[in-house]
Amino acid sequence: MQFKLNLPYKLAGDQPQAVEKLSMAIEPNNSKALLIGVTGSGKTLTMAGVVNEVQRPVLVITHNKTLAAQLYREFKEFFPENAVEYFISYYDYYQPEAYVPSSDTYIEKDSSINDEIEMLRLRATSSLLERNDVIVIASVSCIYGLGSPEDFENSVLFIKRDDVIKREEILGKLIHMQYTRNDFDFGRGNFRVRGDVIEVLPAYADDALRFEFFGDELEAIIKVDRLTGKSKEQIDQTAIYPAKQFITSPPKLESAIIKIREELNHQIEFFKKNDKPLEAERIRQRTIYDLEMLKEMGHCNGIENYSRHLTDRAEGTRPACLIDYFRDDFLVIIDESHVTIPQIGGMFAGDRSRKQTLVDFGFRLPSALDNRPLNFEEFSNLAKNILYVSATPADFEMNDSANNHVEQIIRPTGLLDPVVDVRKTHRQVDDLAREVTERAEKGERTLITTLTKRMAEDLSEYYLDLGMKVRYMHSDIDAIERVEILRDLRKGEFDALIGINLLREGLDLPEVSLVAILDADKEGFLRNKRSLIQTMGRAARNANGKVILYADKMTDSMKGAISETQRRRSIQEQHNEKHGITPQTIQKEIKDIIERTYQEDKTKSEALTKVADEFAKDQYKSKKEWMAETKKAMLEAAENLDFEKAAMLRDLLFNS
Repeated sequence: MQFKLNLPYKLAGDQPQAVEKLSMAIEPNNSKALLIGVTGSGKTLTMAGVVNEVQRPVLVITHNKTLAAQLYREFKEFFPENAVEYFISYYDYYQPEAYVPSSDTYIEKDSSINDEIEMLRLRATSSLLERNDVIVIASVSCIYGLGSPEDFENSVLFIKRDDVIKREEILGKLIHMQYTRNDFDFGRGNFRVRGDVIEVLPAYADDALRFEFFGDELEAIIKVDRLTGKSKEQIDQTAIYPAKQFITSPPKLESAIIKIREELNHQIEFFKKNDKPLEAERIRQRTIYDLEMLKEMGHCNGIENYSRHLTDRAEGTRPACLIDYFRDDFLVIIDESHVTIPQIGGMFAGDRSRKQTLVDFGFRLPSALDNRPLNFEEFSNLAKNILYVSATPADFEMNDSANNHVEQIIRPTGLLDPVVDVRKTHRQVDDLAREVTERAEKGERTLITTLTKRMAEDLSEYYLDLGMKVRYMHSDIDAIERVEILRDLRKGEFDALIGINLLREGLDLPEVSLVAILDADKEGFLRNKRSLIQTMGRAARNANGKVILYADKMTDSMKGAISETQRRRSIQEQHNEKHGITPQTIQKEIKDIIERTYQEDKTKSEALTKVADEFAKDQYKSKKEWMAETKKAMLEAAENLDFEKAAMLRDLLFNS
C-alpha cells in the first residue's frame, strides 16, 4: 500500500517550500537533512508531507513519552488508511537490577508493565512484518534490545479455513508463542479451549479469534467481540503474531543452554583463580536456577540477559532492536533532535556501567553486557536516511546534515512569536498570580516553569490555598496520566500547569497564552538559550501569546533567546503585512491522545446496557419471574464459560 495523506487543511506559510526542499534532499539513499521550524509553524504536518512524498516506511523518534503520544495522535489523523504505530517503554515503573558494592546492597529488578503500551509495541512489530506503509512513533527505547525479527517472524501462526491441522498442534504453537491458556480470565495474550473451539485474544488486538474444528479440519475462523462473545465477521485466513517480542525456537534454546553452561564454568574458574569464592558460588547458584527454568519452562526471569546465546550472536555484537524490523530504505525522523540525539548517545554508557558491576560481583555472566542499547555508532550505521527536526538544532545536526537546511518561520495561521517581558523577581509569585487570574477570566491558560521540584510543589500549594485552579506535573507521573493532565488543561479543568522540564518541546496547547519562567537568569541546562527559546515557544500558538521572564539580571542566554525571538517576529510581521494576514489562534479539537483505554471502558458500558435492556423488568409479569429468568440465564452463561455475561447478570440480580 501507498501512504495516503489526509490533509485537514492546505499546506500554508513556509510548509509547501519546506516539504519540496526536504523531499528532494532525502530522496537519495544515505541522505540527511534538517528542518529548522519555529514552534507552531506546523512541523508535524511538514513531516507528514515529506513522508507522503518519499513513500518509505518511517521511524519517528522523540525524546519523551508525552510528545510521542501527541505525534502518534496527529500522524493517525494524517494517515488514517495506513499503519501508524506507537512504540515506547512499556514500564509504568522500572527499577533495574543493580548492586551497590559500598553498602553490599543487591537491588532486584522490579517493574510494572503497562499492558496497553505492551499491546501497542507488539502491534508495531507485527505491522512492520506484514506491510510497507508503516509509521512508527517511538521514544529512544527503540534502540534497546528486542527479540530477533527472524525468530519473531518464523514464529507467526498462519492459518486458513479448511486447513487440515490437529487442534493440539495449534495449542502447542500458541504456547511456543508465549500465549497462556486461561479459561476464566480471557485477557490479551491468552487463549481458551471449549471442546472443538479454540478462542485466542492476540496480544496486540481488540477482537478475539474463534477457531471452530470438525475433527482435524478447521471449519470456520470468526472474529468475535472480546467482552460479549458476539460474532463480528467470518474470515478466510489470519496470522497470529507472538505474544512477546522475545521468542526463540526449541533448537536454539537447547544450543543456548549448552553455551550458557560453558560460560558459567569459565566464569566460575575465573573467580576461583582470582580468589573470589563468594562470587563463584553466587554465579553458580543463580545461573543453574535460570538454566533449570529455561529447560522446563522455556523462559526465566531476566531471560534478556542471556539474549546473546539465545540469538546465537558473537561476543560484543549488538542486539536486535526495533530498527531491525524495518526494510532497508526506511526514513528516520528525529523530532526535537537537539534533545533526542544526546539521549540516544547517552544510553549505552550508563547501562554498561551498571551491568559491569553485576558481572564483577557474580550476579550476572559477562554475556549480560551484550543485552544493551545501541551505542551511537551502531545507531548511525542503521539509520542512514535521517530528517532532523528542531526549532533550536544543536551543532551536531547542523554539521551532520551538511547544507541541507530548511528554515520554516512563517506560520500557516499568521501567528507571531510571543512578546517577551522581563520583570524583577521581587514579589514575582503574587505578580504571576494576578497574570494567571486575568487570563483565566478570558478562558486562556498559563504554563509556569520553575527551577526546582521543591519550588514547583510549594508554588502549587500556595496557589491552591489562594483558591486558584492549578496542577503540578512531575516526573513520577506515568505516560498516560500525563497526557490526561494536558487534556484537562486544554478543557479548562484548571487554569495553570506548573512544572520544571516537562513543558518545553513539542507540546501543542493553543489555549496557552502566557508562559512564565521563574529564575530565568540562573544560567544552566534549564536556562540556556535553546531551553529558553523552546519554553517561550509554548505561547506561540495563541494570538495573545506572551512570555514573562522573571530575572534580576540579563544573562547571555536571555539576550540570545530574546534576540532570536525578535528576529523571527520581525520576519513574520513583514510577511503578514505584505499579504494582509491577521494572526489567529490555532483552533484544535480537544481529544484524548491515546483513546484505546477509554474505548474499552465504553465497550464495557455498552455491553452492560445491552444486557440490562435484554432483561428489563417490564418485560416480565412479576419480579419473581424476572429474577427466575435472569438467574437461569446467568447459570447458562456460566456453564458456557461466558463469565463476563454471567457477572453482568449477577450484578443485575444483586442490584435489584
